[in-house]
Parts: sequence; C-alpha cells; structure tokens
Amino acid sequence: MRVVLFSIGKFHVYTYGLMIAVGVILAIFMAVSRAPRKGLEKDSMLNISIVALVFGLLGAKIFYVLENFRQFLKTPLKVFGSSGFVVYGGIIIAIAVLIFYTRKKKYHFFRYFDLTMPSISLAQAFGRLGCFGAGCCYGKETASHFHVIFTESPYAPNGIPLVPTQLISSAGNFAIMAVLLLYSRKAAKVGDVGAMYVLLYGIGRFLIEFLRENEQGAVGPFTTAQAISLVFVAISILLFIRNRKSKNAEDYIKGA
Repeated sequence: MRVVLFSIGKFHVYTYGLMIAVGVILAIFMAVSRAPRKGLEKDSMLNISIVALVFGLLGAKIFYVLENFRQFLKTPLKVFGSSGFVVYGGIIIAIAVLIFYTRKKKYHFFRYFDLTMPSISLAQAFGRLGCFGAGCCYGKETASHFHVIFTESPYAPNGIPLVPTQLISSAGNFAIMAVLLLYSRKAAKVGDVGAMYVLLYGIGRFLIEFLRENEQGAVGPFTTAQAISLVFVAISILLFIRNRKSKNAEDYIKGA
C-alpha cells in the first residue's frame, strides 16, 4: 500500500511502475523459455512478445483516455501521463496487433496466441499488485474483516475499509496462469489455450466488477467492463467451436 516503494535521494521508485516492469520482464522470459517446447523459435517469440506488450500498454492507455475523454480535453498531459490504464483496451489492441503481425510474418497465429496467454496472465497479476500499491481499481466500502485501508492513495478514499479487489484480481490472474499452463499439457487443438484464457478472464472480470467501485460508465445493467466481459465469453465459445470443427492438420497439437 505504498505509492512510492522507496527513494534514493530525489529518485523515487513507484510500486505501480515497478510491478508493471517486473510483470513484463517475467512474462517475456516465460514466453521465450517455453517457445522451444512448443516447437516455436525463441527469436520470433521474443519479437512477438515485445510487440504485443508494447501495443498492449499503448492500447490500455488509449482506452483510459477514451474513458476519461472530457477530463483529457481539459488536461491532456495530466490524464495521459497518469498511471491509469484500461486492461481490456490492452488485451484487445494486443490481440489485434498480434493477428496482423503473425499474418505478415506468415506465422500460425493460434500457436503464438496459446503460448502468449499464460504470460499475459502473469503480467496482469503483477500489474494488479501495482494497483494495490497505488490504490487504483479499488473496491467498495465494506464492513468485512477482509478489507484494506489506504492512507496515502491518490485514487482510493483514504481511511475507509475497502474490499481489496486488487489482491483478489491478482490472485485470480495467478490462478488463470496456473490453469493455462496445466491445460496446455492436455489441450488437443491449437487455439484451445487462448480460448480458455479469454473465457476465464472474461468470467473473472465480470465477477470482480461487483466488488469494485466503478465510475467508468455502464451498458444497461452492467458496467462497461462487464459488458466487454460478456463479449469475451461469447468469443471464447466461438473459438472453442471453431477449434472443434477445424480439420486442418496444423490445428492439432502433436502428442496430444
């Protein structure tokens, strides 16, 4: 719960930024180290990981600006330069760029999609720990013993017991990563691991929104994130159906 983790003179190390950096480094390392076992080249996986993560961060920032567009028009540098990100924006843009990049390089998109998703979950887990340090993405006020009280957050209300949604989300992302790694050993079709990520993350984000204090708008009875989550769940089902129907030899995992 420290915005600034530590300082060396006038140099400050912010918890949020550090956790993002650690998550990105570990995610790239995981993806690259697992590539040979999945029959993919380390160099190509490294390039794809960097491209996906860079555009993912950019997409998350762009969506944050769009969600706060009125404030952005008033103080553009303050909004764009803040630590705010929209995770769904990062996922959507990263996948879109990954599709374009793999097609241009004539790679099998779903093979890289499967390999990348556990790493993305790992990066997200550390990102949520960063949120906990900053106090953003905070939960609703609660009388439960399972709570957190922020004292110096520039985002969350200080001195009030709140549901620790950041820690719940982080634990959920670590769990998704573990499930995907285990599932990747049993999946029969290329694309199944990626589809499982889309399904699990969509369900998890839909549920956690009930605990978050959300001021980012709504779509009918749902928050914006919940509406996107439902779309993600629908897409995952379509991906599983696509995988089951595919007769392409390249879509079968050897040894499964």
